[in-house]
Amino acid sequence: MKRLLTKAYVSFLAILSVLATTTPVFAAETAAMTDLAAKAKYAAITIAAGAVAGALAMGLSIFKSVDGIAKQPESAGKIQTVMMLGLVFIETAIIYALIVAILIVFVL
Repeated sequence: MKRLLTKAYVSFLAILSVLATTTPVFAAETAAMTDLAAKAKYAAITIAAGAVAGALAMGLSIFKSVDGIAKQPESAGKIQTVMMLGLVFIETAIIYALIVAILIVFVL
């Protein structure tokens, strides 16, 4: 379990470091790009970051709930209810990232 969490954190930090190091490159490329291409690039980065964070959160949530059900099978109903509620909130955050990406392309 600890190894899985460590791998998830390391992969998430690797993605963040790649985004942080390529930000100046994006800024330099934006001057040469058209306005629509720059918006598309930033929208893609926004939705990708939201999807990766949401996928990691959902995987961790499901892993923990299955682990809890395995340890206490009598409380499976309560654990599943709380897990589903948590997954709804995580999915809402991903949908907000999609809405922000759409706003970047069409409004800004």
